[in-house]
Amino acid sequence: MAIPQRILKELAQPYALTDEQLRFYDTHRFIKLKQVLSPAAIACFRDVISEQVAKMNTIKTTLQERDTYGKAFLQLFNLWRENEDVRALIFSKRLGKIAADLMQVEGVRMYHDQALFKEGGGGITPWHADQYYWPLQTDKTITAWIPLQETPLEMGPLEFSAGSHQIVEGRELAIGDESETLIQQRLRVTDFQHVIEAFDLGEISFHSGWVFHRAGANTTDEMRRVMTIIYMDRDMRLKAPENKNQQNDWDTWCPGAKIGEIIDTPINPVLYEPA
Repeated sequence: MAIPQRILKELAQPYALTDEQLRFYDTHRFIKLKQVLSPAAIACFRDVISEQVAKMNTIKTTLQERDTYGKAFLQLFNLWRENEDVRALIFSKRLGKIAADLMQVEGVRMYHDQALFKEGGGGITPWHADQYYWPLQTDKTITAWIPLQETPLEMGPLEFSAGSHQIVEGRELAIGDESETLIQQRLRVTDFQHVIEAFDLGEISFHSGWVFHRAGANTTDEMRRVMTIIYMDRDMRLKAPENKNQQNDWDTWCPGAKIGEIIDTPINPVLYEPA
């Protein structure tokens, strides 16, 4: 399908952030923003992305046969390279400018995108920090979490530990049972607020790579459909990998990039910079 012109126009229009919102993100390293996308845009991309996920998904096992990570969601990557309609969302100047403004950088480029579809009856997404996986030199990273439907607590919306980017313990943990247990224990003895809220239709969250977050189980019988875009500073440089997952990410998401140099490869295009 072709994306309607009115939606393409919407994706190009800036979303104004207030000084208060910028300060909130700088302090807590996450923010939820309402009415970023219209109901029409959400409905359009829900259909487009759901169809692409169905084409790309190769998992045939039941939920009961999977481990904790496998029960958390169906995870498909870089849909923008497979589908021009999905690409329209991923390359949205509206979303890219929000990411750049929140990180206070001149421009942003692609790290990668991923669809995260939590099936009805799907399990928790354990506590973790995304940047454990990323061979990136600074913390100028941000993920847009875009629910493709209203997402009540029963569906397992994203939860945040506000300001927890300051914690070093737990950064070395991959997503799994251990990260859920150990990070939860660590967060219990801190003053960081645990934020767990539903998402309205068109509401999007943005969170930094080092803020700890999780998601609850989907106790409904409907699929929780979410699209994510991981942005990095336009001038982000590759660092030497510190674990096997960072090496895998270098090979997969930054092929050809060199340690100490700006990550400027064909699959890391600039998504937003001032005209």
